[in-house]
Amino acid sequence: MSFLRNLRTTIKFREVHLNPTQRRLARAANVEDLRKIARKRLPKGVFDYIDGAADTEWTMRENSSGFKRIAFRPRILRDVSNIETKTTLLGKTIDFPLVLAPTGFGRIAHSQGELAVARSADRANLPYTLSTLGTRSIEEVSAVSKGRKWFQVYVWKDRELLKEMLQRASVHGFEAIMITVDTPILGRRERDIRNGFTLPPKIGIDTLLSGMIRPGWVWDFLRAEPITFANVGGSHQGGDKSPIYLSEYINGQFDPSLSWSDVEWFQKHWKGPIILKGIQTVADAQLAAKAGVDAIALSNHGGRQLDYSPAMVDLVAPVADAVGDQVEIICDGGIRHGSDIVKAVALGARACMLGRPYLYALGAGGEAGVDFLLETLRRGFGDTLALTGTKKTSDLNRDIVHLRDHR
Repeated sequence: MSFLRNLRTTIKFREVHLNPTQRRLARAANVEDLRKIARKRLPKGVFDYIDGAADTEWTMRENSSGFKRIAFRPRILRDVSNIETKTTLLGKTIDFPLVLAPTGFGRIAHSQGELAVARSADRANLPYTLSTLGTRSIEEVSAVSKGRKWFQVYVWKDRELLKEMLQRASVHGFEAIMITVDTPILGRRERDIRNGFTLPPKIGIDTLLSGMIRPGWVWDFLRAEPITFANVGGSHQGGDKSPIYLSEYINGQFDPSLSWSDVEWFQKHWKGPIILKGIQTVADAQLAAKAGVDAIALSNHGGRQLDYSPAMVDLVAPVADAVGDQVEIICDGGIRHGSDIVKAVALGARACMLGRPYLYALGAGGEAGVDFLLETLRRGFGDTLALTGTKKTSDLNRDIVHLRDHR
C-alpha cells in the first residue's frame, strides 16, 4: 500500500489526447518538430515545395545558421518578475515582434490555408500578410479576421489588375501593402524540377502513390473546393478563369524592368503604409529610405530566389546603423525560435517575419498547429527576455548579444 501511495504522490500521468491533431502537436516542442510531422503528412512534392529553396539551398540554410552565430550576454539579478513582450509596428501595438509573411498557394498544406493563418494571427494580435498568389481572396480573409492585415503585391506588368487589387484591399480593411521587389524573374528551385511540381499541381502516378500513404491530406484535399489563385481571378482578369490559365498569365507578369520608379507608382495608388520586401544590401536600404517607404523587410525570399545571397540577420545591424532612424526594419528569414526574434530585435530590427514555419504548422495540425506555433514563439521570446535580464522588448539592445568565436 505504501508503494501505491508513493506512486500517486510522485508520478503524474500525461494527459491523454483523444483528438488526433492534439496528439500530434503534443509531441512537438519547436518548429523542427512541426516540420517532421508535416513531412510525414504531406505528399512529397507538396512538402518539398514548402521546404525547398533555390539551387543548392545554401541561402535557406544560412538564414537559420546566421542566428546560431550569435550568442547572448545575459545579465542577472534584474527583477524580471513582470516581462513585457509587446511592441509597436507601423504605429500600432502587437503582442510580440512578429509578422506572418506572405506565402503563395497556402491551401496545399491544408484546405483552410490562408483563412486558418489569418484567424490565428488575429487571436495572437499579430499582423498577417496575404499574398497576391494566395488561395483565399482579399474578401474571404477580411471576413474571418478583424485583426491587422497587410497585402503583398508584386511589380507586375498589368497595372490595371494591380490597381484593382489595391482598391479591394483598401475597401476590405488591409492597412498596409508589402511590395516584393526581389522577383524580376522567378528563382530556380531544383526540388520542384525533380518532382515535376508545378502550380497548379499536375497529378502524376508518383503523386497518387505518395497520396495513398497520406490519407489525411488526401481526404482534406478532396473534400475542399478546387484550389485557384483567388486574388488574381478578379473582375479585371475574369473570375471564371481556370487555375491553369491564371498560372500561365501570372508567369508572364513578372517584370524584369522593375525599378525604383515603380515604387512611386504604388505611392500614387496606395494611401496607407508601404513596406518593401526583398532588401538585401545597405545601399538598397538607403535608397528605400530615400524613396519614403514606411518599412523595409530584409529578405531573400526564404532562399527561394537567389542562392548565395546573404543571411538576413547578418544585415540587421549595418542596415539599422544606416537607416534605422528613417524606416522600420523587419528581419525575414530563418526564424525558428523565440530567441531568434530577441537577437534580431537586439541588433536593430523592429520585428521579424516568418512564412515557411507556419506552413509546416498548417501541414502538421491545421489551424491548431498555427496557434501552437505562435504561442511557442511568443513564450520563447518572453522566456529569453527574462533569461537575458531584459524586462521589456523596448529595452533590447546590442549589449546582450555578440558574435560567437568559432576558432
